[in-house]
Amino acid sequence: MKRRFFLFLLCLVFSGPALAQSWPSKPLKLIVPFPPGGGTDLASRSVAAKLGEALGQPVVVENRPGAGGTIGADAVAKSAPDGYTIGTATSSTHPASVALQKNVPYDPVKSFAPITRIGSTSFVLLGTPGLPANNLQELIAYAKANPGKLNVANVGPSTLGFLMTLQFRALTGTQMQDIYYKGSSQVYPDLMSGQIQLFLDNPGASTPLVTSGKLKAFGVTTPTPSMPGVPLFSQAGLAGYDASFWYGLVAPAGTPKAIVERIQNEVAKYVQSPEGRKEFAARSLEPGGDTPEEFGRLIETEMKNFRALAEHFKIKPQ
Repeated sequence: MKRRFFLFLLCLVFSGPALAQSWPSKPLKLIVPFPPGGGTDLASRSVAAKLGEALGQPVVVENRPGAGGTIGADAVAKSAPDGYTIGTATSSTHPASVALQKNVPYDPVKSFAPITRIGSTSFVLLGTPGLPANNLQELIAYAKANPGKLNVANVGPSTLGFLMTLQFRALTGTQMQDIYYKGSSQVYPDLMSGQIQLFLDNPGASTPLVTSGKLKAFGVTTPTPSMPGVPLFSQAGLAGYDASFWYGLVAPAGTPKAIVERIQNEVAKYVQSPEGRKEFAARSLEPGGDTPEEFGRLIETEMKNFRALAEHFKIKPQ
């Protein structure tokens, strides 16, 4: 009897590492909760390619946009916890969603096994080229002189970008019309053509458009190497308007710890490598690589912060 119990304990101790060594035996699926072409998608595909090389199996990206990213996140939460489905999590799909949206179909903490933060980036306020303003002060003055006439794009009322847009209007005393899209890649054609005038986004997809003069950039929330001439909002008088946005990887709750740790290890190696840092710098991303425990604590902390911010601005979940 004692011998059987000892063998049982040995199985518990060594099953995790053994599983991690035999896994994966087939391709993985990475669910990205936004359309192709946006900052979330581009960062996810970069990591997916390198993770696939490290694991010896392809990591196939599947875009599932809608509802500010919560449709794709819910698909991850409801997947089998076998290590073959993982998902891209963002500041919007996890901590911000529960502060801004009613009846989110998952718990940002309990429904997932956090893997790692891929990286963090700033927000940049983008404008159509024809907008009669060339800096933030001129933009604010124009918006105040034309209340409700500027259209601002948003990718859903449950996103951090939406919360930040509301905060911008509150801080500047301006009124604008919200125009909703499923993802940022759908916004840019309308923004460049002037059908909408403003969009608060991350700089990954917009940097070449700003550099080529196809879009204007009025301010960034945190230092942004790819946009060296664009001032911080704090430098323009908007103190405290300095939030950043992160991308990360999660798995369904119950995914074996050994698999989670192996994915985290491979992703951390890539994003902290010279190649990864160069790739991320081009997208204005600060590399991550956090442990699953660190990433989980970040999600919990930001959930509390975003709920407090939503309450401060009297934003009711929709």
